[in-house]
Amino acid sequence: MAKIKKASLVDQIYSTLREDIITMKLPMGARLNVNELQTELGVSCTPIREAVNRLQQEELVIYENNIGARVLTLDAHDVREILELALTLQQAAVRLSMKNGNREEMLREIDEQLERCRTARTHRESVKAVHNLIGVFYRHCGNQRLDRSMIAIQGQVLLLRHIYADCPGYESHAEELARIRDGVAADSEADICAALEAYNRRSALAILAWLRTHG
Repeated sequence: MAKIKKASLVDQIYSTLREDIITMKLPMGARLNVNELQTELGVSCTPIREAVNRLQQEELVIYENNIGARVLTLDAHDVREILELALTLQQAAVRLSMKNGNREEMLREIDEQLERCRTARTHRESVKAVHNLIGVFYRHCGNQRLDRSMIAIQGQVLLLRHIYADCPGYESHAEELARIRDGVAADSEADICAALEAYNRRSALAILAWLRTHG
């Protein structure tokens, strides 16, 4: 039996800070003071700096001279770029998964996540279900490079999904996502891509309105 690998201290700090950023516990623009994080987390500065560097690579953290590290901020242009790239990758994953994937298995996995969307008690649970639902297409696409391309912007996409979950009218998202399932059941790549585009467009409008209110 293979040994279970324990997460390194850097991994644990990275995961904690990343989760706080994408759930907005650490708000956009917040400074990340290493000394304060040392006191809060009870660890030395070295693993904190390494974790922050990893977050910089994901562009969840920005470093500025004479200011230091801070959580990213987003404007309308950023939102459009992130969602546009995410949609492009999602639709590519759809095309490949509909060609290479196991349709019955995909439907089963999508149904599981739709049920989790419907029964989610918190925004965090709902966002995780949406993430896993769309992730079905990456898991079945048979292209690891495409999967890694999505991972590169995953943190920013998750942040936007948490913002969307905080928007009025979000409750109807499960019905919208069901259209994706219908497209898989009908063996219609075009219907799935159209459903993803509609979901992307609606979430973009809601997120941009949120930014105008909270910016």
